[in-house]
Amino acid sequence: MSFSKGLNASSSTLTKNRTPGSVSPFSGLCSTCIEGCMGLCEVGRSAFRGREVIYPQPFGTTTFASEKNYPVDFSHFNIMGSAVGARGIEADSNKAVFHAVDTGVSLGEKEKIKLKLPVVIAAMGSTKVAADNWEGLAAGAALSGVAIVVGENVCGMDMGAEFKDGRVVNSPQLRKRVESFWRWYDGYGVIAVQANVEDSGFGVYEYAIKELGVQAVELKWGQGAKSIGGEVKITELEKAVELAKRGYLVYPDPMDPTVQELFKKGSIKEFERHSRIGMLEEQTFLQRVKELREMGAKYVFLKTGAYRPSDLARAVKLASEARIDLLTIDGAGGGTGMSPWRMMNEWGIPTIYLAGLCYQYLHVLKEDGAYIPPVALAGGVSLEDHVFKALALGAPYFKMVGMSRSPVTAVLVGNTIGKFIKNGKVPASVSEKYGASLEDIFVSAYKLKEKLNSDFDNFPAGGLGLYTYFERITTGLQQLMCGARKFSPEYITRDDIAALTEEAARVSGIKHVLDMDLEESKEILKRNFASIQI
Repeated sequence: MSFSKGLNASSSTLTKNRTPGSVSPFSGLCSTCIEGCMGLCEVGRSAFRGREVIYPQPFGTTTFASEKNYPVDFSHFNIMGSAVGARGIEADSNKAVFHAVDTGVSLGEKEKIKLKLPVVIAAMGSTKVAADNWEGLAAGAALSGVAIVVGENVCGMDMGAEFKDGRVVNSPQLRKRVESFWRWYDGYGVIAVQANVEDSGFGVYEYAIKELGVQAVELKWGQGAKSIGGEVKITELEKAVELAKRGYLVYPDPMDPTVQELFKKGSIKEFERHSRIGMLEEQTFLQRVKELREMGAKYVFLKTGAYRPSDLARAVKLASEARIDLLTIDGAGGGTGMSPWRMMNEWGIPTIYLAGLCYQYLHVLKEDGAYIPPVALAGGVSLEDHVFKALALGAPYFKMVGMSRSPVTAVLVGNTIGKFIKNGKVPASVSEKYGASLEDIFVSAYKLKEKLNSDFDNFPAGGLGLYTYFERITTGLQQLMCGARKFSPEYITRDDIAALTEEAARVSGIKHVLDMDLEESKEILKRNFASIQI
């Protein structure tokens, strides 16, 4: 049985098999590969487009995630409910209603950041889909009261940026991203700025803290989608040349006269811009965290990817020693704006496995009396049951979840609807059911209109989509927590979920459903409840 789907043929790479009903399961090739085929599959397309076929397509308007069906995922756990009691509220049926559930959390060892929902929108960097939809992401995050991280390479990719001695002194794009959040900030949530190898060389942290007043920064070790540096596609020769001059790895070499001529002829249609991989040194990391705090950063986050277990242990230990304010761990397979397709499917530790390991490592530190960094679990989190299960998997150490693709989806849909409304071309499938205005279509629009008054007209439709989506997540999470009788995230425990398979129990350390409540159940069966003769 193969866990891999889309092997040698996937809509993500715009490829397919000639004989989709007859495919070799271990190679992904058609069972009968025949002379005369124009190369429909990945192997065939690679015969004439080469490395171009490594990446999902189209770039810039799409987000991607793997198709691999991992042996254990969130669906292998069920949330446990109860008919008795309540934690975090008086056990009174008139008070313990689901709308009374508090989904808020706080971050920061010293000065607290309050969030309305335990969510961080994990780093959105220089990919076109992030840049084009940032206004909606930032606005929606700000009014929803969640955290959001500006990802890598924003300054380096900013053609309007100004540099002095190789250090950024002005970046309109980074400034715009930061200000887009504070424009709608309502007292909850935070915006952080992330940096990678190139960003560090450009002095992005220094610029963000000193010039833009950023209070939270994130050190990037990696992400779940790939084990190499960030990458984007460039369709303009002048931009590719400028990025190469700034020190980025650009392929093919835009400085090569032959490449320039081929690009102008149309034989070369695009360039790849790649970031370097980091070279972690423990003492250097600790020193860097100290420097960032001395520079003025109130909060320092760390994001790591789906690396091997020893690297996860290293992240946990260093996050503890550096007293990191939020450690995000990103499981394999999850979202990206551009990553190698096969790498996305076939590398790294999947989310549930990563969570199981992380819990073990954090528990070791806890027993040693060490500082425990708050953890956000990312990698395929999109709905409220995922949020609950993620918090329970790592309780009491997991405080939040990281989300990326689903917030972008909400913004994309919001923007699409907004454009339809503006052009007076709302599809009949929507207008006949809901109406043709923002207030008619977006169910939460009236709340924002009351809150923002005349400013509502300036609020981006994409942000309205994200706000409405997070409102749904909040309500759904409240219902699940109420059913579990937990009225605040701090009360969620590991026995609030049960593993449905022995393998899921082994991977996560969560009890199998048939092993739950054994002693309590026996004790109940031995009691005599009948104080009244029946």
